[in-house]
Amino acid sequence: MKIGALAQRADVGIDTIRYYEREGVIPQPRRRESGYRQYGEGDVVRLRFVRRAKQLGFTLPEIRDLLDLTASASDDMAGLNVRAQAKLDDVNGRIGELLRVRDALQQLVEACPGHGALDTCPIMAALSEDAA
Repeated sequence: MKIGALAQRADVGIDTIRYYEREGVIPQPRRRESGYRQYGEGDVVRLRFVRRAKQLGFTLPEIRDLLDLTASASDDMAGLNVRAQAKLDDVNGRIGELLRVRDALQQLVEACPGHGALDTCPIMAALSEDAA
Protein backbone atom coordinates (compact mmCIF):
# COMPACT_ATOMS: atom_id res chain seq x y z
CA MET A 1 0.00 0.00 0.00
CA LYS A 2 1.08 3.59 -0.54
CA ILE A 3 1.82 6.07 2.24
CA GLY A 4 -1.62 7.72 2.03
CA ALA A 5 -3.40 4.43 2.59
CA LEU A 6 -1.04 3.59 5.45
CA ALA A 7 -1.67 6.96 7.08
CA GLN A 8 -5.41 6.47 6.85
CA ARG A 9 -5.36 2.91 8.18
CA ALA A 10 -3.00 3.74 11.05
CA ASP A 11 -4.77 7.05 11.80
CA VAL A 12 -1.59 9.14 11.59
CA GLY A 13 -0.42 11.84 9.22
CA ILE A 14 1.80 11.26 6.22
CA ASP A 15 4.41 13.64 7.68
CA THR A 16 4.31 11.62 10.90
CA ILE A 17 5.12 8.44 8.98
CA ARG A 18 8.05 10.12 7.26
CA TYR A 19 9.27 11.48 10.62
CA TYR A 20 9.06 8.03 12.23
CA GLU A 21 11.06 6.61 9.34
CA ARG A 22 13.79 9.23 9.82
CA GLU A 23 13.82 8.58 13.57
CA GLY A 24 14.07 4.82 13.13
CA VAL A 25 10.74 4.09 14.80
CA ILE A 26 9.51 2.34 11.68
CA PRO A 27 11.79 0.74 9.10
CA GLN A 28 12.48 2.35 5.75
CA PRO A 29 9.96 0.89 3.29
CA ARG A 30 10.69 -0.89 0.07
CA ARG A 31 10.35 1.27 -2.99
CA ARG A 32 8.46 0.43 -6.15
CA GLU A 33 10.14 0.91 -9.50
CA SER A 34 8.22 4.17 -9.71
CA GLY A 35 9.91 5.34 -6.50
CA TYR A 36 6.75 5.18 -4.38
CA ARG A 37 7.11 3.74 -0.91
CA GLN A 38 5.53 0.31 -0.48
CA TYR A 39 4.10 -0.56 2.96
CA GLY A 40 2.57 -3.73 4.37
CA GLU A 41 0.25 -4.84 7.15
CA GLY A 42 3.13 -4.96 9.62
CA ASP A 43 3.62 -1.22 9.14
CA VAL A 44 -0.03 -0.59 10.04
CA VAL A 45 0.33 -2.66 13.21
CA ARG A 46 3.60 -0.94 14.14
CA LEU A 47 2.19 2.57 13.62
CA ARG A 48 -0.89 1.77 15.68
CA PHE A 49 1.41 0.51 18.44
CA VAL A 50 3.42 3.73 18.27
CA ARG A 51 0.27 5.88 18.34
CA ARG A 52 -1.13 4.07 21.37
CA ALA A 53 2.20 4.17 23.19
CA LYS A 54 2.43 7.94 22.58
CA GLN A 55 -1.09 8.34 23.99
CA LEU A 56 0.16 6.62 27.15
CA GLY A 57 3.00 9.12 27.43
CA PHE A 58 5.91 7.09 26.09
CA THR A 59 8.60 9.08 24.29
CA LEU A 60 9.98 8.03 20.90
CA PRO A 61 13.19 6.62 22.42
CA GLU A 62 11.07 4.65 24.90
CA ILE A 63 8.84 3.44 22.07
CA ARG A 64 11.88 2.29 20.08
CA ASP A 65 12.95 0.36 23.17
CA LEU A 66 9.48 -1.19 23.52
CA LEU A 67 9.48 -2.14 19.85
CA ASP A 68 12.89 -3.76 20.25
CA LEU A 69 11.53 -5.78 23.18
CA THR A 70 8.48 -6.89 21.23
CA ALA A 71 10.47 -7.93 18.16
CA SER A 72 10.55 -11.49 19.42
CA ALA A 73 7.13 -12.71 20.50
CA SER A 74 8.71 -15.68 22.29
CA ASP A 75 10.59 -13.46 24.76
CA ASP A 76 9.42 -13.02 28.33
CA MET A 77 7.12 -10.08 29.08
CA ALA A 78 9.14 -9.00 32.14
CA GLY A 79 11.11 -6.34 30.26
CA LEU A 80 7.96 -4.77 28.90
CA ASN A 81 6.37 -4.83 32.33
CA VAL A 82 9.41 -3.11 33.88
CA ARG A 83 9.26 -0.31 31.32
CA ALA A 84 5.50 0.13 31.75
CA GLN A 85 5.97 0.27 35.53
CA ALA A 86 8.70 2.90 35.12
CA LYS A 87 6.36 4.99 32.95
CA LEU A 88 3.59 4.61 35.52
CA ASP A 89 5.96 5.74 38.27
CA ASP A 90 6.94 8.75 36.14
CA VAL A 91 3.29 9.66 35.52
CA ASN A 92 2.47 9.34 39.21
CA GLY A 93 5.41 11.61 40.04
CA ARG A 94 4.21 14.22 37.56
CA ILE A 95 0.68 13.99 38.95
CA GLY A 96 2.07 14.55 42.45
CA GLU A 97 4.00 17.60 41.28
CA LEU A 98 0.95 18.99 39.50
CA LEU A 99 -1.14 18.51 42.64
CA ARG A 100 1.47 20.44 44.68
CA VAL A 101 1.43 23.25 42.10
CA ARG A 102 -2.37 23.31 42.09
CA ASP A 103 -2.52 23.50 45.88
CA ALA A 104 0.05 26.31 46.02
CA LEU A 105 -1.77 28.30 43.35
CA GLN A 106 -5.10 27.69 45.11
CA GLN A 107 -3.66 29.13 48.34
CA LEU A 108 -2.34 32.19 46.50
CA VAL A 109 -5.64 32.80 44.71
CA GLU A 110 -7.58 32.46 47.96
CA ALA A 111 -5.18 34.83 49.78
CA CYS A 112 -5.54 37.55 47.14
CA PRO A 113 -8.57 39.83 47.55
CA GLY A 114 -8.54 40.60 43.83
CA HIS A 115 -8.52 44.37 44.30
CA GLY A 116 -6.23 47.03 45.70
CA ALA A 117 -2.66 48.08 45.13
CA LEU A 118 -0.50 45.59 43.29
CA ASP A 119 2.38 46.05 45.74
CA THR A 120 0.21 44.53 48.50
CA CYS A 121 -0.86 41.52 46.42
CA PRO A 122 0.04 38.20 48.09
CA ILE A 123 0.50 36.57 44.68
CA MET A 124 3.06 39.21 43.68
CA ALA A 125 4.79 38.85 47.02
CA ALA A 126 5.01 35.07 46.71
CA LEU A 127 6.35 35.27 43.15
CA SER A 128 8.90 37.92 44.12
CA GLU A 129 10.22 36.04 47.17
CA ASP A 130 13.79 34.83 47.14
CA ALA A 131 13.43 31.07 47.64
CA ALA A 132 17.06 30.64 48.70
